[in-house]
Amino acid sequence: SCDGRAVQWARDAMTDTVEDLVALMDVEQLELDLFRGTGSGGETSVRIFGGHVVAQALSAAYRTVKNRLCHSLHAYFIRPGDPSIPVVYSVDRARDGGSFTTRRVIALQHGKQILNLSASFQITEAGWQHHHPMPQVTGPEGLDERRTLRQQNVDRIPEQYRKDYVRPRPIEIRELAPIDHFNPQPAPDLNHLWFRMHHAAGQSPQMQHCLLAYASDMNLLGSSLRPHGLTWFKGGVMTASLDHAMWFHAPVQFDQWHLYTMDSPFTGGGRGFNRGAIYSQEGRLVASVAQEGLMRPVRAPH
Repeated sequence: SCDGRAVQWARDAMTDTVEDLVALMDVEQLELDLFRGTGSGGETSVRIFGGHVVAQALSAAYRTVKNRLCHSLHAYFIRPGDPSIPVVYSVDRARDGGSFTTRRVIALQHGKQILNLSASFQITEAGWQHHHPMPQVTGPEGLDERRTLRQQNVDRIPEQYRKDYVRPRPIEIRELAPIDHFNPQPAPDLNHLWFRMHHAAGQSPQMQHCLLAYASDMNLLGSSLRPHGLTWFKGGVMTASLDHAMWFHAPVQFDQWHLYTMDSPFTGGGRGFNRGAIYSQEGRLVASVAQEGLMRPVRAPH
């Protein structure tokens, strides 16, 4: 649970984090291996965005690791996060080896787990290199920004949700083939977007990882909805991220444009499986992502 002072602490923190995601990643140390992050700010005010809690959990893990960078993380979303109160992160120092370090992080609210995350960190090593080439797609210049598209559709949103729908968000996104969220038509699962965050300029390699982890949850689950002409705005489907995995391959400078290429090889059993590849604008593969999400049919009330 959380007392009134902690609730106010979380609300006060939101004033800076909407525009400055870096502040959202700066978890507060409460005790050895125990940290606290604000639940408000970022992508949504309804519940905590999945990438938000993944990134804060990674940030907490990084506070216990020296001179090594994350190469992979695996997370399970257990319960929806409450944005009105802070999130407590408990870090278990599972292993400190000669080349690899392993951490397990439990995110808690109201005394219950909302996320479990395992992350592995590695010393810098040389080795053989190859990666799949970046798809040849239109660059970000000239594409409409997410906020512009939302402003154009604000009248289609119920009035009580309009302010949140168009409020500033920390990540700049430009989709190559955006769908109509209110009247979607079946579309290929393969889709691309460009994204970046200006406030990432000059940040540490560890913070670059946290910011990209946050952004990696954006639009990914929507890949499995596209072939079926479904969106969250249209209704008729219940969605939630179930798990999230990420592998870091190369240094990240997230103030620069990155291409996020996503697809969904499978849907079934009320779930959708999604994959993502993140490239620098120069064409280097910097990260890979995988996620399974709930996509349960919802019947309209009689």
